[in-house]
Amino acid sequence: MAGMTSIARPYLNRRLAEFGTTIFAEMSALATATGAINLGQGFPDTDGPEEIREAAVRALRDGRGNQYPPGPGVPELRHAITAHQRRRYNLAYDPDTEVLVTAGATEAIAAALLALVEPGDEVVALEPYYDSYAASIAMAGGRRVPVTLRPAEGRFRLDLDELRAAVTDRTRLLLINTPHNPTGTVLTREELTAIAELAVERDLLVVTDEVYEHLVFDDAEHLPLAGFPGMRDRTVTIGSAGKTFSFTGWKVGWVTANGPLVSAVRTAKQYLTYVSAGPFQYAIAEALHLPDAYFDGFRADLQRKRDLLSDGLRAAGFEVYQPRGTYFITTDITPFGEKDAYAFCRTLPERCGVVAVPNSVFYDDPDAGRSQVRFTFCKRDDVLDEAASRLRHLAS
Repeated sequence: MAGMTSIARPYLNRRLAEFGTTIFAEMSALATATGAINLGQGFPDTDGPEEIREAAVRALRDGRGNQYPPGPGVPELRHAITAHQRRRYNLAYDPDTEVLVTAGATEAIAAALLALVEPGDEVVALEPYYDSYAASIAMAGGRRVPVTLRPAEGRFRLDLDELRAAVTDRTRLLLINTPHNPTGTVLTREELTAIAELAVERDLLVVTDEVYEHLVFDDAEHLPLAGFPGMRDRTVTIGSAGKTFSFTGWKVGWVTANGPLVSAVRTAKQYLTYVSAGPFQYAIAEALHLPDAYFDGFRADLQRKRDLLSDGLRAAGFEVYQPRGTYFITTDITPFGEKDAYAFCRTLPERCGVVAVPNSVFYDDPDAGRSQVRFTFCKRDDVLDEAASRLRHLAS
């Protein structure tokens, strides 16, 4: 017919053909449609510190950041990031050449992989993994090689022999996440030492996602991989304000690394968002200078919420893998006689009025997480109590 065009090739780039709408968008839409409590997507239902919100308002009114901020980020924030790294971990970075502010950690991940990975390079990543990892590796033309964290003795563990075996002559980069989303695993000093030794031995780059650095519980300790021998100049460390200060909508993240690595990541980043979050950058600069009491109190409050929801999930009949970090709890649904987590999560709003996320979408092999379901506990106590009450209907 005249005027019609035939397109022989699909519109979507073949590298992204396996990716559709994210599970978070799908489940959040389901929560909205059913009026269910959303324990699927990890965002708090209360704002962070009032003084930090007011700092953003003050920046807006003073005209700071209302126009394009500097490409690497405003100096106040870059200096605050380096001060934070020095104070918390004794890691020294140059705020002018070794820090890059990004539109959240998600852009930092994408920019790092686009900058450092070429077509055919292998990227070894711990699975289950945050879904943007797979998409970013694909956009860079890399090949992802999963190393699976497996449940044992109530938590998920890394098999270091499996990690070593995954590295080949084509491996370019290790993509590490600790504290780990979605399992809540916090890699130990021994595990991180082995990862560092492997990276040095095989001359690998490492991108390490540490956005939950302040959310570690019980006897767990967050140890930046960049602080281990031989890692300072081969590690790109990614941080974020969203999870630490409960302002996820501000999308303020950052990269710290040596000068040449930051320069490479900045080259890719400048063609993604260019710059973002101008006024919020000034506010987060102030947030990073909050006293230790804030970070300690925030962590203690989230640990209490973790215990509140964990107890409720056990009472409902789930097998619970107690997280040592993040604000997610992974559970297993086999005690209910069910094995398909995706189907379980699709029907859970109708059955109980609660939304969760199936972990199977975070694996290359969905069977590895077929019966796992993730809940978030970064919600008000009354919301968690009500969710636990609704979920107890499953036990009956």
